[in-house]
Amino acid sequence: MSLSPREREILALLRAQPLLDAAGLARSLGTSKGAVAVALSSLSQKGEIVGRGYVLRGEPWAVVVGGAAWDIKARSLATARLHTSNPAVVSRMPGGVGRNIAEGIALLGGRVHLVAAVGGDSGGRDLLARTAEAGVYVDQVVTSPHPTGSYLAALDTDGELVIGLSDFAATDAMDVASLARAQELLGRAGVVVVDSNIPVEVAGWVLSVAATGGVPVVLEPVSVPKAARIAPLLDATRPVFAATPNVDELAALAGRPVADERADIVDAAAVLHGRGVTHVWVSRGAAGSLLVSPGQVVVLDAVAAEVSDVTGAGDALTAGFVYGLLAGDDPVAAARRGHLAAALTVASGHTVRPDLGVAVAAALGRRNPTETEGVTR
Repeated sequence: MSLSPREREILALLRAQPLLDAAGLARSLGTSKGAVAVALSSLSQKGEIVGRGYVLRGEPWAVVVGGAAWDIKARSLATARLHTSNPAVVSRMPGGVGRNIAEGIALLGGRVHLVAAVGGDSGGRDLLARTAEAGVYVDQVVTSPHPTGSYLAALDTDGELVIGLSDFAATDAMDVASLARAQELLGRAGVVVVDSNIPVEVAGWVLSVAATGGVPVVLEPVSVPKAARIAPLLDATRPVFAATPNVDELAALAGRPVADERADIVDAAAVLHGRGVTHVWVSRGAAGSLLVSPGQVVVLDAVAAEVSDVTGAGDALTAGFVYGLLAGDDPVAAARRGHLAAALTVASGHTVRPDLGVAVAAALGRRNPTETEGVTR
């Protein structure tokens, strides 16, 4: 069916701001809520929008549920010495695992919504503004009574992490009631990412919403303690499409020691397969990764890079993987895209490389399309 000029105007607005309500649409168009309601009803009947949130057909989107914070990085000018002052270069930039993943997806060209919590302070407002500028939809970010989160990373002169300290009270206080308005967006997403920084009850709710809608979930364990905390949520009734642990996080998820050896990693991944995780993608740092799926193990090499700063490498790895899934890649191709995004990020000195999409496109253009980067066993 054809669309009226007014209906086309409304669709254009909703593509730019998909969670505008009728009042917001009316203000933007200079008309009444009643007139907008008539047009929205017509668009629903024509199949151009679905659901109460006016979700558009077409381009799939990701929803990332996780932490948002400011990253404060101090890089020592010489080999760091503990228990004393070290001259350093200090920087402050947007961070938080979930927020970083969302920004990475947006920079790669994907449509992505962030579900997170920030304080009602200037830090929270600035953080949302910077995140939106990168192309992330932030309509579902809630305001917390706690200050906006922060993460302090002390880096050695070679960019390796010496110690990290975090204040994520706003994220820790997230609850299902405050996030309930995101339920329809989650249930219709192309991919949902769960950052294990969020409270366990929130993570469980997200997994249940995704399972009801048949939405694939990518679980980012974040750390050993966070992986151990979220492990009991894994069961076949709330399937996870992919989990992205390192070897230590895999051990926490599986509830058993895991050596950094192929056979032991595959055995531990089988434990997660039995609990509803289809693909277990295990990062091994400079040694690359193993993508373990039922009946298949793919060995992926890391992409060579001159390391400037390792902060954000794991977030970029996951962002590249999720963007690949949104773009229609199979899990192996998506994992390769993740490795490339991670390598370009660690070489940049940024937690989220500002030109990530351009850099990935350029790198892909230089590569031989017949080149293979993995061995299937």
